[in-house]
Amino acid sequence: MKGHFGISWFSEDGADYPLRVFLMKDEVTVTIDTTGDSLHKRGYRTMAGAAPLSETLAASLIMLTPWHADRILVDPFCGSGTFPIEAAMMAANIAPGMNRDFLSQEWEALVPKKVWYEAIEEAQDLVDLDVETAIQGYDIDESVIAVARENARRAGVDKLIHFQRRPVAELNHPKKYGFVITNPPYGERLEDKKDLPALYQQIGEAYARLDDWSMYLITSYEDAERYIGKKADKNRKLYNGMIRTYFYQFLGPKPPRRQHRDVTLQ
Repeated sequence: MKGHFGISWFSEDGADYPLRVFLMKDEVTVTIDTTGDSLHKRGYRTMAGAAPLSETLAASLIMLTPWHADRILVDPFCGSGTFPIEAAMMAANIAPGMNRDFLSQEWEALVPKKVWYEAIEEAQDLVDLDVETAIQGYDIDESVIAVARENARRAGVDKLIHFQRRPVAELNHPKKYGFVITNPPYGERLEDKKDLPALYQQIGEAYARLDDWSMYLITSYEDAERYIGKKADKNRKLYNGMIRTYFYQFLGPKPPRRQHRDVTLQ
């Protein structure tokens, strides 16, 4: 390369093209990193509370539920707001990478700037911030609620979410067929184990007051069902970081289908 280019030293400037090498037994995979920061970093969450849920995991868990933008969604342990924000971005059709940069944007020799501009413009044209939503995030910590509001503002969905300081014991809602999707404390980093029975009992009591609602919660607390007072209809094991957790799914009834009348013009 020195002889071909007629230089004795290659300066370390210009764009980065990092290579990633993976070895699995006798197979070697060489890839080029087009992303830079990990994809779970959406770009809106500059601040987070203790034990935050990654953005990609939160979005995946929401997608495992039948929730849609026209249904109520409440997270009574919203922390930095990840579940409500990801749900609002889905409702408004905001692409996950709208608030961040990618390493390959600097590769003008491979990907022309025009391609990126066109992709961003296309994604922006699909955004619908006029969508009607009923997404709410609660937490007992006022300072954490402030963080959630700021993260929602950075994500561009602050007008679609109602954040409020409220303990789970006060969780209630007059409408039917809503969703609770949440990541409650489970004794790994936030709460002592001794405090969990009372907390999960409050979750169960609050859920019992919600008429025809569904509840989905991720936790590593193995006695969750016992103190909630109800066995989950479905349970999926997964990992939140290095912590083995369970995604408990308490399924409420489906809302009645809307009746459509045929109108005959005479």
